[in-house]
Amino acid sequence: MADLFGATSTTDDVLSGVDLRGKRILVTGVSAGLGVETARALAARGASVIGTARDLAKAQQAIAEARRGAEAAGGRIDLIALDLASLESIRACADKLQAEGKPIDIIIANAGVMATPFGKTADGFETQFGTNHLGHFVFVNRVASLIPAGGRVVLLASSGHRYANVDLDDPGFERTPYEPFVAYGRAKTANILFAVAFDQRHRARGVRATAVHPGGIQTELGRHMDPEQMTKLVDTINSQLASEGKGPFQFKTVPQGAATSVWAAVVASAEDVGGKYCENCHVSHAVADDVVITPVSEGVKRYALDAANAEALWRKSEELVGESF
Repeated sequence: MADLFGATSTTDDVLSGVDLRGKRILVTGVSAGLGVETARALAARGASVIGTARDLAKAQQAIAEARRGAEAAGGRIDLIALDLASLESIRACADKLQAEGKPIDIIIANAGVMATPFGKTADGFETQFGTNHLGHFVFVNRVASLIPAGGRVVLLASSGHRYANVDLDDPGFERTPYEPFVAYGRAKTANILFAVAFDQRHRARGVRATAVHPGGIQTELGRHMDPEQMTKLVDTINSQLASEGKGPFQFKTVPQGAATSVWAAVVASAEDVGGKYCENCHVSHAVADDVVITPVSEGVKRYALDAANAEALWRKSEELVGESF
């Protein structure tokens, strides 16, 4: 089935004929872009989707149309407040879900920020590492007991992980000059390593985790990049592609971008994707850390899948948030 889909597949292509009635799926970040499309596509197949958002009023507006489609298919979308830049909010949300005690079959950790100016979360963590990684690290671990056998966790990563490995000696850029895309790279590498370590811990009970790269999409995620910066990036990519005899880069649509998330969550074999990095609706290949590849070429750096690196990050993350999982 994996061979049926690729870079241009949409969520509706991937989920064609799939019945998700009876499934309860949590998606973080449903106030815009990929999160809204992911929730829509799953609920339209009958799933009960719990969508998290920092701004519930914005999310209510964003999912209004998706909700109508869900009701027609027997699905639903409910919202719950979650600010991944605040441990207080994360713990409150997790506690609420634990109190309800209902199983969560799948978690799609979709929310995130990219290339932000230097800043800190409510708890003093560098914004991108704190929000993209530590926020999901605490949240997913706190609700992990609700995931039944056969469940799955999907972490949204990025080809941007190639900008940098994690730096466990200086995660907050206290001794390192801050560079927005280096910080993004560290955070996205951390997302992949978290999937590797979580998968190792939970596979024996039938719960698997995987990381996915959605592709290049124009969404709110790029709001911190000015138009000139984006133009230069695309020009650089096109120059590299031309040197390889390839055509110009094209952004994915939002339904194409969300396709790998839903593919990895409900279509792909758990054994195939567990502990792996996926893009364009298939498991990607590993490339050596010193190999330079174009931003739009496929491949995952070996440091992002390294088990020892994943364990070191897990221990450092526990130390930073003051909790053991």
